[in-house]
Amino acid sequence: MDAFYASCELLRYPQLKGLPVVIGGGRRKEDDLLGKLQAAYPDGEWTEETFAERLDRIPVDFFPRIEGYTGRGVITTATYAARQFGIGSAMGLMKAAKLCPQAILLPVDFDRYRHFSRTFKSIITEIAPVMQDRGVDEVYIDFTNVPGGQREGGRVLARLIQKSIFDATGLTCSIGVAPNKLIAKMASEFNKPNGISVVHEADLQTLIWPLACRKINGVGPKADEKLQSFGIHTIGELAAREQHWLMEHFGKSYGAWLHDAAWGRDDRPVELESEPVSMSRETTFERDLHAVRDRAELGAVFTRLCEQVAADLQRKGYEGRTIGIKLRYDNFQAVTRDQSLTEYTADAKRIRQVAGQCLKRVDLSRRLRLLGVRVGSLVKAGTAAPTDKGYIATEETTHEQAELFFPDD
Repeated sequence: MDAFYASCELLRYPQLKGLPVVIGGGRRKEDDLLGKLQAAYPDGEWTEETFAERLDRIPVDFFPRIEGYTGRGVITTATYAARQFGIGSAMGLMKAAKLCPQAILLPVDFDRYRHFSRTFKSIITEIAPVMQDRGVDEVYIDFTNVPGGQREGGRVLARLIQKSIFDATGLTCSIGVAPNKLIAKMASEFNKPNGISVVHEADLQTLIWPLACRKINGVGPKADEKLQSFGIHTIGELAAREQHWLMEHFGKSYGAWLHDAAWGRDDRPVELESEPVSMSRETTFERDLHAVRDRAELGAVFTRLCEQVAADLQRKGYEGRTIGIKLRYDNFQAVTRDQSLTEYTADAKRIRQVAGQCLKRVDLSRRLRLLGVRVGSLVKAGTAAPTDKGYIATEETTHEQAELFFPDD
């Protein structure tokens, strides 16, 4: 999907189309916007009853800008008009404010995004039922046995999917058609927004090899930095290296995968069922917090994270038995601890209790930038028999704790 979160917001606020808009920061505070409108129009033109029906009539000047933003919020997505200024996903809002201070800032509305996500996926499966869910805004589709799926190399079916989604939602998507998932993923980025790109096996050298290695899904910043240190910048340069050389310098498994990826080889099927291995929630604080001096605030955040993870598990019908925590200190060092149980759970109190035990094994004398809670080793709720293992503490570390910022109750 094209700039998915931002596109969902533009359906609500069509007056912002063509403008630089970023989605990020905290959750929506519509009362603030309504209050501003009521103050500017005291004749009663804007009321709580009519506000939701008149979102498309809110003057552009009433929307908040990111100019002068202070805090640690990050951007989830941005409109293409904002991306022209160098703004992108996962960028800090303070940095974005320097690049494009006039950009409009809208808070996230995950309920809305999930609604549109379910809608576009149901449309796809009516046309091409072999679909692999890849998150809120992306899927893989197998065209092989779809009637007409091979016409014009898949372009006809791709156009049908685009039109069906747009007619039902008003949203656009970009589709890459290729012999496998690896190349299809790259091709989907060629002609955004609302584009279709068809890549055949014979197109590998002309369309894929000139691309940067980072365009391969699975080559991260560290791997790319190491590749560049060897003078390997493009996929074609990667393909020119012998497999044994890549395995020697990047490890047997990853080196062999790099060689296959550079040559466009990928035999992974489109999987109808993809079970999650874990669920987590985390938050980055607006300011660094200390376990003792900010005990109450941290305790409230910790409890909320545990409740959110539990709610996610229950909503999706899973239980887990490995519970862990993640901390990032003020120097950006990250640590994790986890502990496995004899039983599976999706209970917020149980998750909070065990996560609290994990926190006893990390250094809480330093200021914290981020806190997260994770539940892993997931199974469908009610399907697992109890294990015969007791608590399994990983990376055991003992620290003197002046005062833990929450009890183990």
